[in-house]
Amino acid sequence: MATLDDTRPGAAPWLLSAPALLLFGTLLLVPLVLTLVLSFRVFSDVGGVGGVGGVQVAYTLKNYVEVVTDPYYGTIFLRTAMLAVSVTLLSVLLGVPETIVLARMKRPWQSLCLLVVLGPLLISVVVRTLGWQILLGNNGVLNNALQALHITSEPVRLVFTMTGMVIALTHVLVPFMVMSVWATLQKLDPQVEWAGLSLGGSSFTVFRRVVLPQIMPGVLSGSIIVFALSASAFATPALIGGRRLKVVATAAYDEFLGTLNWPLGASIAVLLLIANVAIVTGCSKLAERRFKHIFD
Repeated sequence: MATLDDTRPGAAPWLLSAPALLLFGTLLLVPLVLTLVLSFRVFSDVGGVGGVGGVQVAYTLKNYVEVVTDPYYGTIFLRTAMLAVSVTLLSVLLGVPETIVLARMKRPWQSLCLLVVLGPLLISVVVRTLGWQILLGNNGVLNNALQALHITSEPVRLVFTMTGMVIALTHVLVPFMVMSVWATLQKLDPQVEWAGLSLGGSSFTVFRRVVLPQIMPGVLSGSIIVFALSASAFATPALIGGRRLKVVATAAYDEFLGTLNWPLGASIAVLLLIANVAIVTGCSKLAERRFKHIFD
């Protein structure tokens, strides 16, 4: 009987991690496979997924054809893409400078400010979104302040708009960008930056040629995380966007629990996963290919 001592040294880590890999792989793959199979099932208004009497087991591509060819779903996918891109860009513009400032702060202010930035992650996303709904509402804190200061004469409509969804999702996801860039900044040697300044480089030049290339891996990883989470977000678009501004996640939810058309909802979810993986993988490879040439 073979033991760990009889195996090659390189096999020991795999054998030790095999139970956890098997568990998490099963929990991830089984639902995805079942959802994929469900997306090819036939749905009827009379018999549902199983057909009349539950004997229908036919499979079809009709669900995917409907999603791909229907302009209604095309608009929803486009809106989701615009939302994800906007949130990602705002997270980069806000999160990167914020992290750099935090990295240059002295203790204990650094720890306190970092706790404030990451503190919202300790609160449920639903609670945070409801808070934004109160802040952005027609009778909310923001509109009351704007009218009290005579900046606007009537409430600015932010709830149930794309702008409101972008603001709320950016607040939810900026901490992920901060954590990614923070991990990269911890590996940055301050002496390299000081050397650039001592050699006559301006602060902007040193940042562009020395600091930015070194933190770009963190920016790219943070952008991938933010894009993936915003593209698949459900709670925030559902509460801030409402029924009028559907995204892909809320559309799939409505098909599952509204019309009970599970195969169509499953096909929407599968297409969202495919698009998300394709975009993230493509952007990651493109960035890695061109990264070293951008700052030359």
